[in-house]
Amino acid sequence: MGALRIIFLVVSLLSAGSVVSAHNITAILSQFPEYSEFNSYLSQTKLSDEINSRETITVLVLNNGVVSSLAAKHPLSVVKSVLSLHILLDYYDNKKLHAISDGTTLSTTLYQTTGNSPGNVGFVNITDLKGGKVGFGSAVSGSKLDSSYTKSVKQIPYNISVLEINAPIIAPGILTAPAPSADVNITGLLEKAGCKTFVKLITDTGVLKVFQTAAEKGLTVFAPNDEAFKAAGVPDLSKLSNAELVALLQYHALATYTPKGSLKTTKDPISTLATNGAGKYDLTVETAGDSVTLDSGFSTSRVASTVLDSTPLCIFTVDNVLLPTELFGKSPSPAPSLSPETSPASSPAPAALSPEPAAAPSPFLSPPAPPTSSPTAGPAPSDGPTADSQNSNASNAVDSVKAPSVVHATFTLLVLIMSYVML
Repeated sequence: MGALRIIFLVVSLLSAGSVVSAHNITAILSQFPEYSEFNSYLSQTKLSDEINSRETITVLVLNNGVVSSLAAKHPLSVVKSVLSLHILLDYYDNKKLHAISDGTTLSTTLYQTTGNSPGNVGFVNITDLKGGKVGFGSAVSGSKLDSSYTKSVKQIPYNISVLEINAPIIAPGILTAPAPSADVNITGLLEKAGCKTFVKLITDTGVLKVFQTAAEKGLTVFAPNDEAFKAAGVPDLSKLSNAELVALLQYHALATYTPKGSLKTTKDPISTLATNGAGKYDLTVETAGDSVTLDSGFSTSRVASTVLDSTPLCIFTVDNVLLPTELFGKSPSPAPSLSPETSPASSPAPAALSPEPAAAPSPFLSPPAPPTSSPTAGPAPSDGPTADSQNSNASNAVDSVKAPSVVHATFTLLVLIMSYVML
């Protein structure tokens, strides 16, 4: 009984402890018109999703004039890289800035996580200067502290801090990065990433041309590696009709630019290039920390690595082939229990839902034709503040979103009651 009491108490504490506040950088910055350009580019580049998916972060904002000047001279891909340097993976407020140990420190930025930052390019030097000033600059040796802290904008303690600086932080070489070309060698990138089987399939079926057309406006590809096609349970693709094979391959792509940060904040099912009607050929996303898993309803696949993340094209490798339920049916599920006393050794449902490859695709299923129109642009930044935005309680209500649902709250209450009964 003592062990059971402890178990129930631990579960109760964990359930209650999961009631945490999440932040929304778009909502926060919408209260400050002077940062509307910065806010807009966070949304266009999907950096806002990356910010919202992290628990502890500091955003160094720039006013409209500074951002407009930067954006007028450089493509969106470069603007994204520069803004990534202004997102620190740590919490800094006014007090912490002026209490830096030894007067200087290096902070990791979001740019460091892209894999495109050799050496210290993805780090920022923060130095507490004389006279109460704080300077910011690239951590690359020889770089100057060209940016200065001007004021604190908004804090949700130890969750997110927004600070204003007067000039952009520029790392060596970041402004000269080439703009993404409309004719990116998708097959070359995929072959180098170990996805030769996928490359052959999209080339032979003509799906590659669909990808290339979609990439002009926005495309995300989930490419299974070569080992994924050899795994047990993968159907014999030679038994699929051409239309079914095209649908399967298009199922591995989205008609939008959706980097990993955006995937981590996705709650609803997402449409794929194979989507042909409501609820058809969609995917759901599951996250655990920094890990992202895609679920087709029949199979799951982990996002293994990022091959390319350059607006408006994103390419990932995945470790399993995604099998849509529209072609292969639903995943087998255990038989339902009749009562709590039913033996846990109950056998699963009959083999009618078995993922046996054979001739699984139904002949009457009609996969969609390749898309003929470009995807729509991402959502625009939210509107300006409401009349009572200066009220701190109302402001925090906008900035913070309670994560758990009513179902979660009910579950927590039930666990607490069970714990009390056991005691």
